Amino acid sequence: MKKIINAPADVVTDALRGMAAAHPDRLRVHLEPDFVTRVDAPVSDKVAVVSGGGSGHEPLHVGFVGSGMLDAAVPGAVFTSPTPDAVQAAVREVDGGAGTLLVVKNYTGDVLNFETAAELAEAEDIGVRTVVVQDDVAVRDSTNTAGRRGVGGTVLLEKIVGAAAARGHDLPSCHEIAERVSAGVRSMGMALTAPTVPHVGEPSFELADYEMEIGVGIHAEPGRERVELESADRIVRRLLEPILEDLPFREGDEVLLFTNSMGGTPPTELYLAHGVAERFLAERGVRVTRRLVGPYITSLEMQGMSFTLLKLDDELRQLWDAPVSTPALTW
Repeated sequence: MKKIINAPADVVTDALRGMAAAHPDRLRVHLEPDFVTRVDAPVSDKVAVVSGGGSGHEPLHVGFVGSGMLDAAVPGAVFTSPTPDAVQAAVREVDGGAGTLLVVKNYTGDVLNFETAAELAEAEDIGVRTVVVQDDVAVRDSTNTAGRRGVGGTVLLEKIVGAAAARGHDLPSCHEIAERVSAGVRSMGMALTAPTVPHVGEPSFELADYEMEIGVGIHAEPGRERVELESADRIVRRLLEPILEDLPFREGDEVLLFTNSMGGTPPTELYLAHGVAERFLAERGVRVTRRLVGPYITSLEMQGMSFTLLKLDDELRQLWDAPVSTPALTW
């Protein structure tokens, strides 16, 4: 294992200290329990949007804390759910009096711990609603979930509902918008290499030089199939066809296309794949009118990529376009 770390057990804490040093104008980092809030939290009379999950997927979630997106993010250990007390502390810290929306990826530990935190917050008279993201079309169930995994759609949902909260939508309205995004977003990923979790010290799985994993999860969970490496055109088709069939996306639909690096894929390859995906969708009459390309939900240093498609309407498009200012996403 080659990593730029000190002790494996201190990776998350050391990284959070680094974030605090790098973004003192945007973030406030809290330790024991660990969570990150926007520097001006709480924002009075605004719905607070809080998310979190295991570390190792950065910039998700801590990199998306700031104006127009998350009010707080709660990181667990690498690939490990945060504890309920940490989530509860974050909710308490950002409560501005208008309630809190919890954005939770569909992993068993995340769902259970955020559910417990919501109950604890409600006992303190903080209104809480929860949306569970489950956009991965690769599998119905995995070792970490009951139902589909929450993956790239989480980034899009956090941006859109964060904009709604910034515009003054109340908690029921923010929850409805989040549920609409969750219902209209689908993702699928692939891997060329495995990630190495620091405290494990070896790759999470083995792939031969000529193999790739189709449908891999962001915690290196098995995908749909392991096949021989193919051209970019064929890889894009393998990922997008199941997405199009699942919702389904039809000719004339307007979509946001998110082409995501799993952490180790160079920009040259990612942009190449994005171009192929745009042509593939255009041939099928699906109109890409918004785009996001880059490493926004990663799996440590895994080489691979994922595609996410979100069906847009006028309101979702406007919320996507709304201003955002976070360490990892700004316009």
